Amino acid sequence: MAFLLARDALNGKEGKAFATIDGRNVELFGLKKFEANAEFEDAKFAVVGSRTTQHKPKEMNISGTFTIYYGTPEFIKIAHQYQATGKLPMLTLQVTNEDASTSVGTQTVAYYGVVLSKIPLSLLDESADFLEEEISFTASSFEPLSNFNAPANLGS
Repeated sequence: MAFLLARDALNGKEGKAFATIDGRNVELFGLKKFEANAEFEDAKFAVVGSRTTQHKPKEMNISGTFTIYYGTPEFIKIAHQYQATGKLPMLTLQVTNEDASTSVGTQTVAYYGVVLSKIPLSLLDESADFLEEEISFTASSFEPLSNFNAPANLGS
């Protein structure tokens, strides 16, 4: 019987993420959470003789958010650079899931043409033990640099 074994469930803390900002690699060492999504938009397709509307994908949008502990200066520098010059740096994000205790191996995905949508400039919160900032982004493309293997108990 094939089913996912607990030992192959990925630990969300095992991995790393990097931002490449104008050619400089910056590890997102205070990363708490990262999520990127592909969202498909479709066009409606209606034909005579059918009472249902069909849908055909026409484009895909890539967007996401990441949460880091407040105190990384890289992102406020990006906002300030844009304010001063009108230019945003070239930005690539790379995320690796790497839980050595599983049989699935690692997966690395790169996001290109990243544009940051929201950058917190200042934070204070009397009720927070640790300050966190959530940064949202869009990307023009992505590429899986490596993919997970099928879990051992599920076969290939």
